[in-house]
Amino acid sequence: MAFDGITVSALTKELSERLIGSRIYKIQQPESDELIITFKTKSGQYKLLVSVDPTLPLVYITNDNKPSPMNAPNFCMLLRKHILNGRIVSITQPSLERIIRMEIEHMDEMGDMRHKVLIAELMGKYSNIIFVDENDIIIDSIKHVNSFVSSVREVLPQREYFIPNTVNKLDPFNTTMDEFVGKIKKMPMALSKALFSSFTGISSVISEEICYRAGLDSSVPTEGFDDSELCKLYSCFSKLMSDVKDGNFSPCIIYEDDIPKEFSAVSLQEYENYESKENASGKIIKIEKYDSISTVISEYYAKKASVTRIRQKSSDLRRILSTLIERNVKKYDIQLKQLKDTEKMDKYKVYGELINTYGYSVEKGAKSFEADNYYTGEKIVIPLDDTISPLENAKKYFDKYQKLKRTKEAVTYQASETKKELEHLESIKTSLDMAVFEDDLIQIKEEMIESGYLRRKGREKGKSKIVSRPLHYISSDGFDMYVGKNNIQNEELTFKVANGSDYWFHAKKIPGSHVIVKTNGKELPDRTYEEAAMLAAYYSKGREQDKVEVDYVIRKEVKKPAGSPLGFVVYYTNYSMVIKPDISGIKAIGDN
Repeated sequence: MAFDGITVSALTKELSERLIGSRIYKIQQPESDELIITFKTKSGQYKLLVSVDPTLPLVYITNDNKPSPMNAPNFCMLLRKHILNGRIVSITQPSLERIIRMEIEHMDEMGDMRHKVLIAELMGKYSNIIFVDENDIIIDSIKHVNSFVSSVREVLPQREYFIPNTVNKLDPFNTTMDEFVGKIKKMPMALSKALFSSFTGISSVISEEICYRAGLDSSVPTEGFDDSELCKLYSCFSKLMSDVKDGNFSPCIIYEDDIPKEFSAVSLQEYENYESKENASGKIIKIEKYDSISTVISEYYAKKASVTRIRQKSSDLRRILSTLIERNVKKYDIQLKQLKDTEKMDKYKVYGELINTYGYSVEKGAKSFEADNYYTGEKIVIPLDDTISPLENAKKYFDKYQKLKRTKEAVTYQASETKKELEHLESIKTSLDMAVFEDDLIQIKEEMIESGYLRRKGREKGKSKIVSRPLHYISSDGFDMYVGKNNIQNEELTFKVANGSDYWFHAKKIPGSHVIVKTNGKELPDRTYEEAAMLAAYYSKGREQDKVEVDYVIRKEVKKPAGSPLGFVVYYTNYSMVIKPDISGIKAIGDN
């Protein structure tokens, strides 16, 4: 989700409500392109983070602290000199630009009241924090921009501050229907792209939302719509802009299979229609609504960063697993081919027996002979080596039979072990897909070390300290349900946490989590069986399928064969149900 003008508008409203009338208590510059400003109000303190990192410019209220350098940078010292203890007079946004203007009044060294403005421009690589006086003359900025960097606008002390219009976009608050229709018609591109290319502060997500509300296909080129359809589009556009202008915001985060996908300052009806259901891609959509846009921004990027960090940290493990799986798949294919070749062994045995029975009638130098197969009653033609005797031919066939028999016995065992190893590797891969926290990765890595897939590094003495715990849910009927996030947890849940009378669930014949339902000696209601099966289906390799078959059985029926891999169990008496892998309505406990 782009940090668009609508998000900035919601932020401006929130900051105005909380900070106008407050005093600046503290100014820090923890990074070269970041400020943390602490404000004192009658109701307490607020910290405002302003980051103009070109890859991720952000502004939001935060509770987090960051260490600052021992010697404050020059820009930070300048702000402290001018506006420390200054009072916030107004916080505004020019039109729907990605700009926040904070006007501050303060006493100068002569005791006269002065006004200064701190401007945060959140424009990707052009983002900046600019400090200007009451006449919009730049005093300084966190990033200096000279004429060699930009021919449009210099951002240097003593230059006049202005907002350059380099893209010729229209102001969405002051656009008539005729201007709207005319502008869209002139854009030879997909409808949604034409929207965000034509108006200030509109992101691609909001463009898609407007098209959805108007019931128009956003991917169709603009020339595919008549004036009545574009007028309908304008009506939806105008209604949304009125809500923004009036400050009617509904901050939310959109999750797709528990991964943050988008955030928005306004409701996204397109996603609300899929909430707790599968979207067109077969993924479960969940919407979390908030009272504060600052909370939305901080949580969205924190969770997004967590997912990205986990994927980065798991990349080495994934690469090793992929190599091992690929190697074992090739080995298993070769073993299956070898087993198929051994299907000839019984034929060679019959050849040998028939030669011994009828060999006396074979003419010398014959290359084959026909005999009655007393096993089937049919005629059979047996190839012969004309350079050796019938008895030697029989011995040759018996030797082939014995060799293939030995091969079958050996390869059958090897193929069984390779299949088990493949299943184990696939289960570890599924665990990696489920990993949410770094402790989950530590536990998976420990399993790979114990299984011989990784070596413990010299500096790693003994097992890593593991604090990752199974997922915990409560059924609609109040029963505790636990889900193993990897094979170590699966083993612990099934054989240490669960009692013999508890119930055990697992997706049928595919890698996945062990799910335990604590019965506490009570009979489980049907709904709890279904919810536990949903968890087993969702936390398995089959989570992308429409339906997953799940086995369930009382725990005492589940056994672990001696010498089997972590998480591998057997059971011979069980029930099954086919269920949709949708856990959106199941209550999670703790940091699930």
